[in-house]
Amino acid sequence: MMQSNWATKHHPKHFVLVHGAGLGAWSWYKLVPPLRSYGHNVTAIDLAASGINLSRVNELRSFSDYSKPLMDCIESIPSTERVILVGHSLGGAAIAEAMELFAEKVSVAVFVTAAMPGPSLPFSVIAQKAINDFGSAWDNKLNYDNGPNNPPTSVTFGPKFVSQALYQYSPQEDAALATMLLRPLPLTNAKELVFSEAKYGSVNRVFVISEKDQIWTKQFQEWMIKENPPNQVELIRGSDHMVMISQPSQLWACLLGIAHDRS
Repeated sequence: MMQSNWATKHHPKHFVLVHGAGLGAWSWYKLVPPLRSYGHNVTAIDLAASGINLSRVNELRSFSDYSKPLMDCIESIPSTERVILVGHSLGGAAIAEAMELFAEKVSVAVFVTAAMPGPSLPFSVIAQKAINDFGSAWDNKLNYDNGPNNPPTSVTFGPKFVSQALYQYSPQEDAALATMLLRPLPLTNAKELVFSEAKYGSVNRVFVISEKDQIWTKQFQEWMIKENPPNQVELIRGSDHMVMISQPSQLWACLLGIAHDRS
């Protein structure tokens, strides 16, 4: 009864959830049930060569190849419907691309400790700063699917990196599960990503800061916010990079509030 009454009063939204680097739709498993219990429609996407998507990393030639499953999903949505895009980590670049291509179908874009490029902040600048700030002092492995004399095609996250940098405040069971499910992250060229004020800039943006993230540090997230100011900023306290795993209740409440503001 609570679900139907809430849905009738507030008009259910369609959330499209986009995972981060090496992850998959599975990473949202703690968020999907509570959002649906409030009457919302929820779609969690596997980007190319991620989750159970059948593509392989060495088949991807561009970032648009990587994000194509999201673009196909948004394209299939009726022109009368508008979605709430939620991108985590690298998924932020994917939802930014969707904002540019399908601005009229996006009600609001939510960047959860995510890359947030825009007209004045190229994704290449974000990626380079992230590499410089974070460094490579972990057990991650570069993969050279096209031979050692060619650029690396992907990176595989190591168990130490997963447990101590991604999931340090999350349940150990979730970190263990991630080590079994993570797939290599494609190192694709994202230079083709261009954002305009007319399209990307017409979509409202919310940035969700993860307080204790060691991948995109709080300082790094605040730098992106300063360089490409969103319409709204929220803070999730005590969260690691995997906000939806370490603090699912806070993130759930945050997303419900965003949906309510657009009722």
